[in-house]
Amino acid sequence: DYMVPWIPSLGITAGVLVDPLSLFMANIVAWISLLIMIYSIGYMKGEFGMTRYWFFMNLFIGNMLLLVLADNLLMMFFGWEGVGLCSYALIGHFYRDEPKYWVGSPGDKALGVSEEYSPTKAGMKAFVMTRIGDIALLIAIFLIYAFARTFNYDLLLAQIGGPGGWAANLARLGLLLPTALLFFGGPIGKSAQFPLQEWLPDAMTGPASVSALIHAATMVKAGVFLTGRMGPVFFIALSQFNQVSQFFGVIAWIGAFTALLAASQAAVAREIKKVLAYSTVSQIGYMMLALGMAGLSANFLAGYTAGLFHLLSHAVFKASLFLAAGWVLHVAESRFMDEMGGLAKAMKFTSASMLLAGLSLMGIPLFSGFWTKDAILSLSFLGGQYILYGLALITAFVTGFYTVRMLGITLAGKPSKHVEDLMEGGKHPHEAGLTMLIPYLLLAVGSLGLGLAYPFYSGPLTTYIAGTFSSTLYKFPAGISSASALTDLLLLSVSTVVAAVGGAIAYLIYFRKDYVFKTGMNPIQRFLYKRWYLDAIYYRVFVTGLLAASRGLYRYVEQGIWNRLNNTIGRDIMDYSRASDQLDTQVVDRAANEVASYGSRLSNLLRKLQSGVTEQYVIAFAIGIILLLTYMLFVVGAT
Repeated sequence: DYMVPWIPSLGITAGVLVDPLSLFMANIVAWISLLIMIYSIGYMKGEFGMTRYWFFMNLFIGNMLLLVLADNLLMMFFGWEGVGLCSYALIGHFYRDEPKYWVGSPGDKALGVSEEYSPTKAGMKAFVMTRIGDIALLIAIFLIYAFARTFNYDLLLAQIGGPGGWAANLARLGLLLPTALLFFGGPIGKSAQFPLQEWLPDAMTGPASVSALIHAATMVKAGVFLTGRMGPVFFIALSQFNQVSQFFGVIAWIGAFTALLAASQAAVAREIKKVLAYSTVSQIGYMMLALGMAGLSANFLAGYTAGLFHLLSHAVFKASLFLAAGWVLHVAESRFMDEMGGLAKAMKFTSASMLLAGLSLMGIPLFSGFWTKDAILSLSFLGGQYILYGLALITAFVTGFYTVRMLGITLAGKPSKHVEDLMEGGKHPHEAGLTMLIPYLLLAVGSLGLGLAYPFYSGPLTTYIAGTFSSTLYKFPAGISSASALTDLLLLSVSTVVAAVGGAIAYLIYFRKDYVFKTGMNPIQRFLYKRWYLDAIYYRVFVTGLLAASRGLYRYVEQGIWNRLNNTIGRDIMDYSRASDQLDTQVVDRAANEVASYGSRLSNLLRKLQSGVTEQYVIAFAIGIILLLTYMLFVVGAT
């Protein structure tokens, strides 16, 4: 941990934490981002706003590395908010809002709410929804600081134990579990978990390279990383007060439910990037399930590493899928899968890349996704969380279905009428240039390579990641499963067969028949296509509802009460002013004027005595003397 003083008066430092977890995540961010940036050279050629694009892409990666390598919560939060700001700018990169960059089918509505989103609207939606979780996270961070007097990860671990520790002080006030749950609100928003998952499917308005960066290397993985970073801290803190199962149970249940929720939506989605977006939400749910199971099972490290290994696996195959899908979108000049079809013949390398990455997503043997997904499912079953295991198993089935469905509609069969029209106009499907092809082809092969090498590196990598906890003397549960080899093999087989069955059903439906999008759907399809109506409900409650509440407040409170009260008070003050004016004019002013008038008349009378004639003054003087003498002789003399 390399630290320098930052705010000395508060004892706050800035530093870089180089431990197994941060290095593991930083390498994923750096290498995946490198390939995406190389891809961008060809993909973004000729687009407007390239200076802005490169600036925010590099700032995005820089903020993610700051988030990952920060040694304290405050520095981490700067990177956290920086990632959110960059995502807003990049999702809305095509700010001119040309229809070809929108998401959603024209005219789509749910509960009267439009399901179409322009780039600017989608960027704002992502910014606002993730801020909800960020507020909860910020409250939790300052609650921790208020009791621990530090943001530093290592110091938080060192000061966690004992009756005078910050965890005990929080628990004494009944705030420890609420603080942990508030903290998890940040990852819920940033990693698009229920109930804040609705921003991510609409974030597909940005370039494909942006989508790949958000989904594979940066933003949505930030929530998983932060849960992994603070998970051990909260495990130790909550274990002192028997509250571990409540907190980690929330993480696991939210993850499992989100995984199934998003997978079901991907199964009926019409747009290729939306399928991949729903898939990301679902796979992040798997990661959260694993991190939740870390606290619910007898082996903390098994759940911890299962979540992180799946993060690595997902980063590789999802980046490949998004980059390849970006080229498919470019060739087809459409975001709708039903306007593609038959592209495999002219785009063999792209199709092979999507197939390899898709098989890894499904969890087919030999691919990386097979091992990491199975580790999560097995841990759920062996940990006694059978409902969670059931949800995860159903999700595996649906994942196999929507993956093969996507491949079948876009690559197999005959070209759609839209593609045929393009070909007649001289726009034939073809492979991407090397700067675009090599990155997603390398990633697809990498997903296979990671799967083949998994038995060799999983053990050493698990031991390496366990070094993250070396700064604490606490011994995490490391119980060994009592399951037999037969049970392990059975669990492995069940998850594989379930995914394969889902894929086989999709193969029969979408590889052997030409796909035509139908607006007429049965109730279940409509329910899933409308996103379980969650997006519409959120819009009705938090957008339309708040606007209606604002109008109501304006009409009944602002106008009905305050304006009326102000007008009444104003009229009363005006009446008082008029009465005061009458009093001032008729009484005060008149009295003053009368006194002045009498004074004027008296002065005029006295002025007549001052004639200026000397004879008159002499006569007046003589009369005065006579009167004085008379007074003295008769009055004083008599006395």
